[in-house]
Amino acid sequence: MATNLELFADYFQIHVLDDGSEGDLSDVWTEQAVSDGLGVTEDALAIGTAVNVTVTVSVDVLAEQPVDDSDDFDHVVEASLNLTSGRLVVLGCTDYFPDAARFEMPTGWTRVRASRRNLAAAVRSESDRTPETSEQVRLQAWPAPYAEPHIIKRWTDSAS
Repeated sequence: MATNLELFADYFQIHVLDDGSEGDLSDVWTEQAVSDGLGVTEDALAIGTAVNVTVTVSVDVLAEQPVDDSDDFDHVVEASLNLTSGRLVVLGCTDYFPDAARFEMPTGWTRVRASRRNLAAAVRSESDRTPETSEQVRLQAWPAPYAEPHIIKRWTDSAS
């Protein structure tokens, strides 16, 4: 069952990390990472967003890899995350860490798939946020051996 959150995607990003992470995400935003919408350290991920406002986020903690439903989304990326604490933390990048949502998971390597949709409407209506114009992010996490980051589906803003 998914947990639904609303997070402020300040600086066009949300963070997914191990509860004990000291990973510094300030240096992950290379030109390629911005294009991919994904910044990666061993125990922290920065998921890029198309907007710099509140986004809706659903978090699914799974026992195994989910089916590929990338046709239902605009942009889909996956990366591995080392959860040494056994707690996955999801928050906006400027949110207060102690108040962030936490999810119990097995310790060790975890795969996270970030699927984003409604991006064109969100970009067009960034200052007029309604459910119809909000960027939607679905995070799916499951135990899996380490694997390189993977861009499953890439969205490009045709208006820019």
